[in-house]
Amino acid sequence: MDPSTGNWDFYWYKHTLNPETEKKKTNYSLKIDSVSDGGQYWCRAGRGKPVYYTQYSDALWVNVTVSPKAVLTVRPDERVFRGETVTLRCDIKWGGDTEWTYRWEIEGTNNQYKNTVSRTSTQELNISSVDLSHRGKYSCTGQIHTQSSQRSDAVTLTVSAEAQASVRVSPQPWLTEGESVTLTCEVSGSSKGWTFSWFRDHDHLSDSSRGAGGSYTLSPAALQHTGVYTCRAERGRPAYYTHNSSSQTLWITGVSASVSLVINPSRSQHFSSDSLSLSCEDQSNSAGWTVRRYTDKDTQTCAKQTGSGCVMDSLSTSDTGVYWCESESGERRRPRNITVHDGEMILESSVDPVIEGETLTLHCLHRSTNSPILSADFYKDPESDDRRDEHHYCLKVT
Repeated sequence: MDPSTGNWDFYWYKHTLNPETEKKKTNYSLKIDSVSDGGQYWCRAGRGKPVYYTQYSDALWVNVTVSPKAVLTVRPDERVFRGETVTLRCDIKWGGDTEWTYRWEIEGTNNQYKNTVSRTSTQELNISSVDLSHRGKYSCTGQIHTQSSQRSDAVTLTVSAEAQASVRVSPQPWLTEGESVTLTCEVSGSSKGWTFSWFRDHDHLSDSSRGAGGSYTLSPAALQHTGVYTCRAERGRPAYYTHNSSSQTLWITGVSASVSLVINPSRSQHFSSDSLSLSCEDQSNSAGWTVRRYTDKDTQTCAKQTGSGCVMDSLSTSDTGVYWCESESGERRRPRNITVHDGEMILESSVDPVIEGETLTLHCLHRSTNSPILSADFYKDPESDDRRDEHHYCLKVT
């Protein structure tokens, strides 16, 4: 109203089922908290007693829409390993102009990195080599002109030590040619985005189609598939690699395998400094067979080879590995695990795979006597009892 016409009071209205009336001055301010605050508004003036009202003003429509909610995603995963490249991305689905400015927040990390994050206004937050200082709860918001998005749900970034691959076998590691076996490679605590590589006796296996999804299947298995298998996983760009898994030996024998690996003393565990002999014996002809072994370092022929036999005068823990007979043409037979210990006791058990239904006798041997301990406790699955290290299955009773 024209001020020269006198003093007026102003009445404001919002169109609802029960129209609301507010007596205010010229300006009427309200906080927009929800979509319901939108609608049709109008006003009129009044003065005097009884009140004389002017006509209503033209209506003004106030359109209120829900602010879009930011969505935060993490590549390659919310659980990552130290040294990986991590990308956090803030997406806001909104029609029209999309020139958003982004704001990042993090809880639960050092102040220096918090300051770095808070200064970032780009859609993606890149961490080239993640470490423990990057752990925390991340969230983001966006702003375009005067419009702000809702804050994204928080994503917790967990950073662990370097990743370790592990391998398991199904149904069992020893089988007859023609049967099937599957090796599975896994990364402990993480399953997203990994691709896998497989190795036999340190050699990379090029038939990657068998390694799809972390599984490597041999069907049917053949004699030449005998060997020591390991796997490794990778993901991201640039690629991040896990450590190689521990080894898994596959024993594949012919239907009528004539070659045997004879071990003396005939057991799988041995004391360091003791001697050990191995020989390849063929029912028809042992010539042309040599003893080979696989250790953590490499694959090699027995250092002291005598014909088809091998003599090791003073064992050390570095001699732990898988031993087998190999022909001049590369055919492998009868792989066996040999473990060398520095401790005072070992478990004496069959060096050959045990067939279901057979009888198995176990002994605890002491280094000083190299003979069975008469009073001993035996345990299955030693990792369930922290009194024993992972290699020993028996305890001497004192």
